[in-house]
Amino acid sequence: MNHKPIKVLEISSYPPPRAGWGMRIYFLKQEMEKQGHVCQVLNVGKGRFLTGRDFIPVFSGFDYVKKVFKHRLKGFLIHMHLNGDSPKGFVLTTLALLISVLTFRRPVITFHAGPVQKYFPQTKAPLLTPLYKLIFTLPRTIICNNEAVKKVIMGYGINGDKIVPIQAFSKQYLNFEKVELKPEVEMFFTEHDPVIASYVFFRPEFFIEDMIHAVAKLVKKYPKFGLVIMGSEMGSEEIQALIKELGIEDHVILAGDQDHDSFLTILTRSKLYLRTPFKDGIASSVLEALSLDVPVVACDNGSRPPSTVTYENRNVDDMASKVEYVLEHHDEVVKNIIHPEIKDTIQDEIKVLGQ
Repeated sequence: MNHKPIKVLEISSYPPPRAGWGMRIYFLKQEMEKQGHVCQVLNVGKGRFLTGRDFIPVFSGFDYVKKVFKHRLKGFLIHMHLNGDSPKGFVLTTLALLISVLTFRRPVITFHAGPVQKYFPQTKAPLLTPLYKLIFTLPRTIICNNEAVKKVIMGYGINGDKIVPIQAFSKQYLNFEKVELKPEVEMFFTEHDPVIASYVFFRPEFFIEDMIHAVAKLVKKYPKFGLVIMGSEMGSEEIQALIKELGIEDHVILAGDQDHDSFLTILTRSKLYLRTPFKDGIASSVLEALSLDVPVVACDNGSRPPSTVTYENRNVDDMASKVEYVLEHHDEVVKNIIHPEIKDTIQDEIKVLGQ
C-alpha cells in the first residue's frame, strides 16, 4: 500500500450509466479515499451534466480545459481514460496531456479494451499514427488491459517499460447484495421462463438487431422465453420498432440503467448472460457472470475467458443455437464453469498512480 497520500484527477465516463471502465473508476475512487488519498472524477461520459453527484460535471469544452488546468495547479496527477473507438476521446486526452506537460507533471493514461478497435491498431487508422504516438509518448505511464494490447502499443514505437498491463476487472466488482427489483422487472421474471440477460448501449457495435432476431427464433422453441436488456435506453427507438415488427414485445423488456446491486441480482437470476460486442476484449460483465456461476454466451473475439460459449460474430443462427445449447444443457454447463482468477487489480493501479 502506498502510505504517502496522493491526489489524482480521473478523467473518464462515470456512473450513471453503469458501464465497464466507469465502474472501475467508481471502485478505484472508493478504495483510494479509504486509504486516505484524494480522488476526484471529471466525468466526460453520458452523465456529465448531472450535478450533486460524486463527480465533477463538465458543461463545455472550455469548462473541461478550465477544470483540468485548475486541478493541475492544485497538484493533482492527471489520469486520463480512453479507447480506440472515440475521436472525442482523442481530443480530450490530447488537451489533458498538453495541460499536464505544460504544468510540469507527466500524466498517466489508461487505454481500455482489446487489441482491435475502430481506430486501433495502426492498420485500422494509419492516418492517426502521429496522434497515437503523441498520446502514448507524453504520459509517464500507460496502463492497458493485457499483454496483447501492450504489444500493439509498442508497435507505435513506444518503450514497453512504461506500459503496465493491469486487468480491468477486480474483485470489488463481485461485492453486492441481492436487492428487490423494479416491479416490472420482477413481474417479467415471474411470467417468463427461461429468462436470459444482456447489457448494451444502443450503438451499432452491440449488434442488437442480431440479438433481437435471435430472440424471435428462440421464442418459437420456448413460448415463455424472455430477454432482459439492461443499459441506457437512449437511442433504442429503432430496436423497439424491430421488436414490435417481429411480434415479440411480450418477450423483451428494456430494463434501463441498473445500479451495481440490481445488475448482479438480475444476472444471477438469469439462465445465462448474452454478450454481443466484438471489440470489448474480455468484458468485465463476462467475468462477473462466470464468477457467479452464470453461463455466458458471447461472440468469439479471441479474448473470451475459458468456459464461455462462443458464437460467430454477426451469425444470428449460431447465436440462437448456442443460447439453445446452454438452455438445454444448463446444469452441465454451470457445473463446468471455470471461475476466472480474480485479483485485486485496483491495488495494482493505486501503486502505479503513486509512483
